[in-house]
Amino acid sequence: MRVLGIDPGLTRCGVGVVEGVPGRPCTLVAYHVVRTDPDDALPLRLLRLETELNALVGRYEPESVAVERVFAQHNVRTVMGTAQASAVAVLSGARRGIAVETYTPSEVKAAITGSGTADKAQMITMVQRLLRLDAPPKPADAADALALAICHVWRGGTRARVAAAAAKVEAAVQKSKTEQAARVRQRGGPR
Repeated sequence: MRVLGIDPGLTRCGVGVVEGVPGRPCTLVAYHVVRTDPDDALPLRLLRLETELNALVGRYEPESVAVERVFAQHNVRTVMGTAQASAVAVLSGARRGIAVETYTPSEVKAAITGSGTADKAQMITMVQRLLRLDAPPKPADAADALALAICHVWRGGTRARVAAAAAKVEAAVQKSKTEQAARVRQRGGPR
């Protein structure tokens, strides 16, 4: 499975691409950081981000896109920019019909380090080890994007299986209800 991870940011947006299967080490395909100029108008920054992300999705043709879910911070301005970048990131996959999943920072940290409270240095070190890299990926935005992609490879498969199982159960319940209603109609109504 090839996954493109996106650590959304308006000034720096990390993008990481890995290949792998659940339970096995992933392989690095590439990583990038898309930058926009803080002095540019917001529409231009979002357009640049969209153009770059669409190009990367087209170039690497991932099966899934994993995006960090925006969480509340004290700085509303920062959160707004991150939320806008996140929406662009989600659209970059959705427009191509690619499955997009979002993960909280603590979900990613737990998947990569075993602790949902790991710090930035621990995350970067683990990404380097997990991908068997000679040096840590830089900047940190790229390492975060790679962590998202790894997290999705390892957890996304599980999420998809659980969702498929839930859908199968729901379909069986609906079928049973439909069959029961048909039997009631055949008997001439409830007794």
